[in-house]
Amino acid sequence: MRNTGARIRLITDGDVAGAVMTAWPGSGIDVLMGIGGTPEGVLSACALRCMGGEIQGKLWPRNDNEKSLGHKMGYDFNSVLQMEDLVSSDNCFFAATGITDGELVSGVKYFGDGARTHSLVMRSKSGTVREVISKHRWDKLMRFSQIIYDQEQ
Repeated sequence: MRNTGARIRLITDGDVAGAVMTAWPGSGIDVLMGIGGTPEGVLSACALRCMGGEIQGKLWPRNDNEKSLGHKMGYDFNSVLQMEDLVSSDNCFFAATGITDGELVSGVKYFGDGARTHSLVMRSKSGTVREVISKHRWDKLMRFSQIIYDQEQ
């Protein structure tokens, strides 16, 4: 691939963020290739449907046990799954909140009496993509929650 002039960046985790970045304006990422989990593939498909992106994938069993079980369940490991196979509805939603800092969203930042979170919320029907920065105040949250936010466990 490098011989074609493509720039390659290896990632060890963050399959969903990597997939979303392929449709994120200005990310500089055009394609994601690799092996990831099926749940991550479906989550990625939801986000990409919201953003007008595309996805293709194949089921890739990790071991002989998964392969045998998949065959018993009727899975075709040779077929290429398209967007419609992974997310058939045009009314799906995607939401993600950063826990640790990543390429797509920032992680939780703590301050004296609360925390700040960075989230993405998307809807395919409208094509709306929202970035949400939220400030959470422990004193307010503890008024209706059983969780003690301002004390170390």
